[in-house]
Amino acid sequence: MIRPKPSSRSAPSTVSASTITSSLLAVQTRGTGFIDITSEVAKFLREAGAREGVVTLFIRHTSASLTIQENADPSVLQDLSTALNRLAPEDAGWVHDTEGPDDMPAHIKTMLTSVSLQIPVLNGAMALGTWQGIYVAEHRARPHRREIVLQFIGLAAQ
Repeated sequence: MIRPKPSSRSAPSTVSASTITSSLLAVQTRGTGFIDITSEVAKFLREAGAREGVVTLFIRHTSASLTIQENADPSVLQDLSTALNRLAPEDAGWVHDTEGPDDMPAHIKTMLTSVSLQIPVLNGAMALGTWQGIYVAEHRARPHRREIVLQFIGLAAQ
């Protein structure tokens, strides 16, 4: 019988949250698709002097969302768009279409994804995996100005 290797983890570390830093990030979209904001979040953390803690992102909209996805192969984002369009097509006979045929599908896609993310910050950097990036997912066909609240809570450089 082969026994699986036991899991391992680093020793726990404790940090007192002495800093709360917030900022509002405005992103101009070009219509449906994904916009990589990883570097903007990293810039915010550098400006905040973040060392250890957590960064929270919250998008202030109901027809756009946030996601962490692969940032190496663009076909991943293309396939994600295809999947979301299959789950919430424009021609499904939605009752709510006040702003056009993409209105209700955009709300459904937002509900299926996320309006907030929380990412650990270790040694001044986000603890993202090698191929992970942070994206705004625009679910509407026309361009929009989207607002994302960024907030770091934790220990900052003095």
